[in-house]
Amino acid sequence: MKAPKDQTRLLGCDFTSRPTRKKPIVLAQGSLVGDVVSLEKLDRFESDTDFLQALQSHPSWLGGFDLPFGLPRELVQTLGWPTDWFKCMAHFCALTREEIRLQFKAFCDARPVGQKFAHRLTDLPAQSSPSMKWVNPPVAYMMHAGVPLLLKAGVTLAGLHRADPMRVALEAYPGFFAKSILGGKSYKSDDVKKQTPDRLIARKDIVHALELGNNVLGLRLKLSHALREALIEDGSGDSLDAVICCVQAGWAQKQHLSGHALYGLPQDMDPLEGWIVGVPINATS
Repeated sequence: MKAPKDQTRLLGCDFTSRPTRKKPIVLAQGSLVGDVVSLEKLDRFESDTDFLQALQSHPSWLGGFDLPFGLPRELVQTLGWPTDWFKCMAHFCALTREEIRLQFKAFCDARPVGQKFAHRLTDLPAQSSPSMKWVNPPVAYMMHAGVPLLLKAGVTLAGLHRADPMRVALEAYPGFFAKSILGGKSYKSDDVKKQTPDRLIARKDIVHALELGNNVLGLRLKLSHALREALIEDGSGDSLDAVICCVQAGWAQKQHLSGHALYGLPQDMDPLEGWIVGVPINATS
């Protein structure tokens, strides 16, 4: 099933920095009509190469990607790295993971307890982990692996980097959406032993809120019975996270169609740090 020619293809990506058969990159595809995101399919990629080819194969899309696009300005300035986004990412991505860990750890070790990590402006309203974290979750390594793929694909990163205007990537965060539905309840785990009935019920609650449009994005999700079951039965939550990112991309497309130049991102967002799509500036934790 393909999006009609007059509609932008929507992508939603649950990213992993080291894809495998057991833990692939999951890509949801859909389209927006009015206030409805129609989910078309879920693809899984066991290698960076296959994922990159998928991004390059579609001539026009708007996608939400569950990985950070930028580092905290405070961190960058303290380390003496370039404050231009592209130059900063080039410097960051040229480092090894061990070099990143050592530099970020030294930064944290020099700071007082309770203030170890630097945060981006988007982190507090999004309730997201600092993009410099290298453990639990290792989002810095996800950025280290993911941003080069997006740049190699030749896509535009909204508000940060201009390239192909027909393929636009946005930073997404399914956790912000999930918390608005569930509060502090967990809905996923990579550990099979922790994929409990309570977490399955929580995934059902999220899918139900998506289908009803009873959510912070104000969009409804339309999907087949088979896809609904796939989202609920995937105890890792990766499939559901990819779909939430796709819905976040749908929200951004709606803002774009309404005349918003930055797909709903703040007009004055920090061009080094970036911003998570769909997160309002005044959201509270």
